[in-house]
Amino acid sequence: MQGPNGEGAVPEAEVPVGGERRVDGRHEHAEETTAAGSPAAAAATGDPEAARRRAERRAERITAGATELEQRLVDLLRGGLAGAEQAGGELWEETAARMVDAQAPGLASRVRELGSIPSSGPGWPVRLLEECALLHLLDQGWLRREQLPDGLAATVRSRVGLKAAADGPPVRDHWLVLAQYDTADARLTTRRVWLHGAESDGTALLLSYGAAGRAPELTLPVGLALDAELSAYPDAGRQRAALGRCFAPPESTPIRPRGLTTAQAAVRYGEALRDDPWLDSVPVALDRVVPVPDGDGWQLADADGDTALPLTRTTASQSGLWRLVALSGGAPVTVFGECGHRGFTPLTAWPAGPGPAVALS
Repeated sequence: MQGPNGEGAVPEAEVPVGGERRVDGRHEHAEETTAAGSPAAAAATGDPEAARRRAERRAERITAGATELEQRLVDLLRGGLAGAEQAGGELWEETAARMVDAQAPGLASRVRELGSIPSSGPGWPVRLLEECALLHLLDQGWLRREQLPDGLAATVRSRVGLKAAADGPPVRDHWLVLAQYDTADARLTTRRVWLHGAESDGTALLLSYGAAGRAPELTLPVGLALDAELSAYPDAGRQRAALGRCFAPPESTPIRPRGLTTAQAAVRYGEALRDDPWLDSVPVALDRVVPVPDGDGWQLADADGDTALPLTRTTASQSGLWRLVALSGGAPVTVFGECGHRGFTPLTAWPAGPGPAVALS
């Protein structure tokens, strides 16, 4: 991310955002917690040699876990995918627990996803095989990480569960809050906040966490702009960021993200997969699209072309779809969302003329 400094700074003063906790004048975030053995951990302990030994021990445990997981995938495919449905979720939970023991929470999370696929409806064997292939690719990426380019190696470390500190230079901008939504499982609630830089024209993702059943503290109203600094995390896409100094409260803004056609959005996702093969979707703003029915589902069709993107299956059951249809009324709108192999998930929309952002998530 790159961009010039914004105007209207408030020197030496920081404005708290949501319920974030501040330490020594800086915002502290759960996602910035670093793994033992990282450079940040070494600096915190003041003992680089001890940190190096911890990192080596953890890497050995992850390698052992990845090797064991590879064997379990081989056993699954050798026995046939039908056996996965008969075995139920217990086998996958036990495998996930083994990955937790190996200090590879990223692998554990993907294993749990495998366990949920056999009960996910028609076509599950295809989806299971796809996820097995991606998990195999991640295992091999870890086992051969020394042979990977630096950016891809950083992505592999992040995907297996090794956290790193945000190391990118702070970028000050007026950041438009594009979308905010939560996902939850039995252990954790994760809040995702997408931001767009007015000057840098970059897109950044903030993550905030809460214990199961509790909402994360970070809250940023959709459609407002925040004069703040962000620092990128070291992965191939460099979209995830940490929120740094805030110079003013969020305020209304006429800023809108620059939109793409549906064909350009599909190309952008394909290009992003080269840097991160495990990427489910990319953030995209679509310009001049119209929501139209498509059989049992919906799609966003280009008003000025003959291409369209299907909406994800889950979108049809959400009230946000009907807010989008009502906002459009058959006319083109601007829609921000996530574009991936399952389709497009709309998160926020703007009318063709003047008007505020409408949250869809």
